[in-house]
Amino acid sequence: MDCCRHVNPFRACAGLRGLGYVMVALVVAIAAASYYAVVVCAWGPVLLDGGAAAAGAAAVLAAFHVLLAMIMWCYLMVVFTDPGSVPENWRHDAEYSGDPGSSSEEQGSAPRYCSRCQNGKPPRCHHCSVCNRCVLKMDHHCIWVVNCVGARNYKYFLLFLVYTFAETVLDTLVLLPYFIEFFQDESRRSSSPGDIAILFIAFVLNLAFALSLLCFIGMHASLVTSNTTSIEVHERKKSVSWKYDLGWRRNLEQVFGSKKLFWFVPLYSTEDLHNIPALRGLEFPTRSDAIV
Repeated sequence: MDCCRHVNPFRACAGLRGLGYVMVALVVAIAAASYYAVVVCAWGPVLLDGGAAAAGAAAVLAAFHVLLAMIMWCYLMVVFTDPGSVPENWRHDAEYSGDPGSSSEEQGSAPRYCSRCQNGKPPRCHHCSVCNRCVLKMDHHCIWVVNCVGARNYKYFLLFLVYTFAETVLDTLVLLPYFIEFFQDESRRSSSPGDIAILFIAFVLNLAFALSLLCFIGMHASLVTSNTTSIEVHERKKSVSWKYDLGWRRNLEQVFGSKKLFWFVPLYSTEDLHNIPALRGLEFPTRSDAIV
């Protein structure tokens, strides 16, 4: 019993970082297999052969590469962007002013403090046991990107999901004829057994990812439009009206910014970064009529 008391369960969380690198390698392997199946085995030869089918092959390959480029751009932004760190010696405004009735207490919550980081905790901030630090507006720690998803990279994470879903749907559709060919007699197959096997595996992987991503995107679409993080779902259910829910239009702007041309790329305009405090992760507007 004494030895169990000294066990630190949070050390097990650190192992998730190692698992994350395995997941990154898996992502690269799946992307490579899909590229080989779609470009090298299936549609590249159709394009090179010319004829009437070449125009369709060119359109498929162009869409494939555009989506792949967007996926890689968004993925790298999620991985290498700091999700939001709490400034050193950060304190709530109420603590600076000495007024116990202002700032966060007006919103129904007392100033919070992280004993592990030895620092104040801004609203919606949570401590990540994997990264071993507090993250601004933390949504979750994602082993697929070896990083936390928080205030400053949540948009990039969502775009990564959307573009990956679009890519997997495209791959599934263009590989469907080859998946059907797998069940035909060998005499009727147009590709070698090795290529057919790769095409079959790529189709199954892309279909599985498309279906799982559809559910995941649906969940996050609900969270974004209600201005809620994955961690805050339980807290929102306990409240009569969620204090951060400003209406779906303003909720979207809290994540994607107000400049709609920037909604589809992993970038923010300088104006949005200056005018929307929520994008920096330290301050969040709340509803005046919120009931906890």
